[in-house]
Amino acid sequence: MSENRLMDGGADSEERAAEMALRPKSLGDFVGQHKVRQQLELVLHGAKGRGSTPDHILLAGPPGLGKTTLSMIIANELGVPIRITSGPAIQHAGDLAAILSSLTEGEVLFLDEIHRMSRPAEEMLYMAMEDFRVDVIVGKGPGATAIPLELPPFTLVGATTRSGLLPAPLRDRFGFTAHMEFYEPGDLEQVVHRSAKLLEIDIDGEAAAEIASRSRGTPRIANRLLRRVRDFAQVKGDGRGTVEAARNALAVYEVDERGLDRLDRAVLGALLNLFQGGPVGLSTLAVAIGEETDTVEEVAEPFLVRQGLLARTPRGRIATAAAWRHLGVPMPRSAPGAGQDVLFEDGR
Repeated sequence: MSENRLMDGGADSEERAAEMALRPKSLGDFVGQHKVRQQLELVLHGAKGRGSTPDHILLAGPPGLGKTTLSMIIANELGVPIRITSGPAIQHAGDLAAILSSLTEGEVLFLDEIHRMSRPAEEMLYMAMEDFRVDVIVGKGPGATAIPLELPPFTLVGATTRSGLLPAPLRDRFGFTAHMEFYEPGDLEQVVHRSAKLLEIDIDGEAAAEIASRSRGTPRIANRLLRRVRDFAQVKGDGRGTVEAARNALAVYEVDERGLDRLDRAVLGALLNLFQGGPVGLSTLAVAIGEETDTVEEVAEPFLVRQGLLARTPRGRIATAAAWRHLGVPMPRSAPGAGQDVLFEDGR
């Protein structure tokens, strides 16, 4: 995580280590995702009742919503070990064969970012998922020989933020797909209270609500903001997480009341002040704020679009009436979307 991306849903290895202490261990402790929890409970308990291995499970959704946590809960609920790897780490079929051949019966294999796995490994995975068997190629050229290798029954839990990039043959081999949704503020408040208790932070209800409302519907961001509020309260206050400490801390880290950070406001500010609300091309907008086009498109835009502050059109990006209101900039009559305040009245 870069320093100025406090509101990014992704996490680096250091942050994942910090998250370990906050992760729930069972479905009963997992907050939010009510439908997914109910569906997973049926899948797992049904398999346990039959004494069989559960179907392969695909967890799809934006980063930071709990896919890795759910994979660990799945293994814990089944009472089996879990093996964790990722798509980018499997670049050759041999890499996957080495992992599969070392699995024990019933073990859970968690494959994060499964959409980034190499094609040869992906094709090997088809047979492993369906028949619990892989063909290991020995030798090269005309003399190459395929040796069948039987695998013990296992459960593959795949996680992806880009389910559309998964080929249909791979998607079809998952018996259950869980679609993770962004959290409601009430659920995020529960996440903040639970994490505060584990971190031994004295936080009041108003402060938890303040953090939840600025967390973009993402538990990872809520926990990250909670840790920053803790730091502020310890350094600048009496150590208690009050609503005043929360607001002051988030002001220091440039997270506004709607969850926008410096990058988000830079994108909107350039769109409004330099390009009169658009339309403007992505590359031009990125140059105007000194960022890479990928950063603008993949990091800032999804949240701005979801909030109804920015729209993508065939001619380029445009700011909505809600964006003008949020930044407090008078909206000229010539701006795109002028006169459509009712459409974006709630900012969505």
